[in-house]
Amino acid sequence: MTDLVLPPHLAQHRAFTRVFQPNKLSFGLIAPFKGYANSPIPDMSDHAELAKMADKGGISALWIRDVPFYDPNFGDVAQIYDPFVDLGYLAAITENITLGTAGIVSPLRNPVLTAKQATSVDQLSGGRFLLGMSSGDRPVEYSAFDCEFENRAERFREAWHMIRTLTENKFPKMTTEHHGCLSGQIDLVPKPIQGRLPMLTIGRARQDMSWFANQSDAWIWHGVDPKRSKSIVQEIEHLGDGSTWHPFGYANFLDLSENPDEPAHLYNNIFLRTGRKALMEFWEQQRLDGVAHITLNLKPTRRPAKEVLQELIEDVVPHFSISNHLE
Repeated sequence: MTDLVLPPHLAQHRAFTRVFQPNKLSFGLIAPFKGYANSPIPDMSDHAELAKMADKGGISALWIRDVPFYDPNFGDVAQIYDPFVDLGYLAAITENITLGTAGIVSPLRNPVLTAKQATSVDQLSGGRFLLGMSSGDRPVEYSAFDCEFENRAERFREAWHMIRTLTENKFPKMTTEHHGCLSGQIDLVPKPIQGRLPMLTIGRARQDMSWFANQSDAWIWHGVDPKRSKSIVQEIEHLGDGSTWHPFGYANFLDLSENPDEPAHLYNNIFLRTGRKALMEFWEQQRLDGVAHITLNLKPTRRPAKEVLQELIEDVVPHFSISNHLE
């Protein structure tokens, strides 16, 4: 159980505290919020319906991925639509749920435009946006964007700091190696609605652990051995400043069985096939180990999307019941 606390700008942030609260565990859905086990391309006809269902049902967040191409070697195009276009749509049809990116592949994108898009979504959603950024893991995409794959770690850090600078300062000055320069003669409008935009690292982004302990407001990984969760949380705390909490979470592919008594089976540390009861026991242990958030990817499930989501909303999420005192 952590005794660390969130800094004031995050402790009072509506979207961030809906997802991250000390010693609590929350759940988000990765778009398209449904199973599509037999195809890399999902049917998006119920996208709005599922988003509204999650919003009203107490799910903490909807996460949108940045997948510009269909790569047959990877086999998943996520929600098909451009992430920021989709986020604008979701902002208009939902009321309370946090909207986040998991994550924007920042080395492939101009950070000035990313900052503009992020603050626009933040404003249009009423401050419900979290900017998650990643370094990307598909080399074939880098050649299409005429970007180097090998220097993506440096480009990630530089883009991160440029977005921070643009969104938190008026008429900023900054010189970068990869992304251009800010002269102090122009300003980014709009700024974040709550003063500072929460920024998360998605995946390792080729950064060392001190990055997650000191630079990133939170960290969401994937492929994590659940037996390592506690040690990861402890390492982040050890490398930090001794007072600030930097939440840790991870992604799971979930195949929720119709049999609530089916035991939990974890494959490759990321694919979880289980019944409801074992799932709750598994997640309770993860909460005790310090995990703050689980992002659920329902791709492998063959059950109807609304049926799975309804079971999670009615029988699983209330057991953990993270509340938002700012709403």
